[in-house]
Amino acid sequence: MTYGYIRVSTDRQDCENQKLGIEAKARALGLAIDKYIKDSGISGTAEPDARALGGCLKNLKAGDIIICSELSRLGRKLFMIMRILEHCMKSGAKVYTVKDGYELGDNIQSKVLAFAFALSAEIERDLISQRTRESLARIKAQGRKLGRAFGSKNHSHKLDGQASKIQKLIKSGLSKRKIAKKLKVSAPTLNAFIRNNIDIN
Repeated sequence: MTYGYIRVSTDRQDCENQKLGIEAKARALGLAIDKYIKDSGISGTAEPDARALGGCLKNLKAGDIIICSELSRLGRKLFMIMRILEHCMKSGAKVYTVKDGYELGDNIQSKVLAFAFALSAEIERDLISQRTRESLARIKAQGRKLGRAFGSKNHSHKLDGQASKIQKLIKSGLSKRKIAKKLKVSAPTLNAFIRNNIDIN
């Protein structure tokens, strides 16, 4: 299947120009456009899934071809374009552009691009990790506790005011598992409460 992809704002003339260029490229490659995918009035910063392009990408099969006016038609962000091209490569599909003269297929250019995919993904992971560390450092500097608040997703409220009772049960020799069952909370909840509220030394 050969797809022609067109993305325009609201300019009808631009749409026709893109279509003419795509058809000329298809003829030069000895191909015919089987189906046009058109995103009209949608920004290139929108994720593919929010555009008609997303549906096309999901249905790509090995041997399919996408022809578009230029790479910027696929998206306005570098990492987005690279993700789209990576998806096409993994699907065994080819991408051709009219103005850039770009080709994604079984060639050295595509192999270099594959290296760029891996490099960009690594850079993105490093940036995310760095932002996470910076956020944690800021929270710590503000004197706020790190991690999930105790009892945010359990029944810790059932243990409020029962520290002395729990301490007595522990000293009586009752196991924590039995204490948790007696108080109708999970063992992790009880252990966390003990760590934060009871001195059992």
